[in-house]
This record gives sequence, C-alpha cells and structure tokens, in this order.
Amino acid sequence: MNVITTFVEKKRERQIKYEKSVLREISIKTLKEKVQQFFGSSRFVSGLLMNQGIEEACYDVAIEAYLLGAHFSRFGFYGESVEEVRFRCRHEDRHLVDTLYHFLLYWGNGQEGVMSESLYYLCEEYVLFWWKEGFHNGERRHRLRLH
Repeated sequence: MNVITTFVEKKRERQIKYEKSVLREISIKTLKEKVQQFFGSSRFVSGLLMNQGIEEACYDVAIEAYLLGAHFSRFGFYGESVEEVRFRCRHEDRHLVDTLYHFLLYWGNGQEGVMSESLYYLCEEYVLFWWKEGFHNGERRHRLRLH
C-alpha cells in the first residue's frame, strides 16, 4: 500500500524544514541583546521588561518578523528591491507591529500616556530590524542554494 500525501502537507513540511534551518542562525543571546537595545532605553518599557512573559513576547515577534523576512527574501533574490519586497508583506508586517504594540500597552496598565506614539515607533523599528535580518539571511541562503 502506498501512503497518500497531499500537496498541502508536503508544502507545510518543506516550510517547517526551511524555518528550522533559518532559525539556527539566530541565538537567544542576540534576541535578548536586541530587546535591551530597542526597549531598554524607554522608561515605560524598561520597567515592563522585568517581567519574563513580556520579554518572551518580544522574542516571539522578533522570530516571526525574522521568518517573514526570510520567507520573502526569494523576491529579493530574483531582483526586487528591499522596499518592493517589504511592500509585498506590509499587511503581515503591520500585524506584527500592532501585536507587539498592543501587548506592551496592555501590560503597561495605562502608564504610557504621551509615550504611546514613541512606543509604537520603537515597535516598528524592532520589527523592521528583525525583518531585514531575516531578509538578508534568506537572500544569502538563496545565493548559496541552501533553500
């Protein structure tokens, strides 16, 4: 008897395999340093970062942004500019920024006041940094034919 697999299952298996191979190139130490770099100087967020759950949420968003950049890097490999590729995934990118921003606002217990706009820009820069890291790593992997 033959085992019947669908294309959806095979596609998902390939995606998981690719994500695992891409994620080998970032470390927890790097994630931790970047959270401190981006959010450590903000008075509002620095108090929140003492909570382990909030720091882990930042890690989750960073990993998702990294994988999103790596996934869309194939368009860059085939000649599109970074801005064009980023425009392709603007909805997913915006979702990640909004998720992190609202998560930080929720756990801030209304202490953000006038700092909420600057917090949003911090979240935007954080997601952009990790997206670009994943994008450049994915492009390099395509050039080396590691995809």
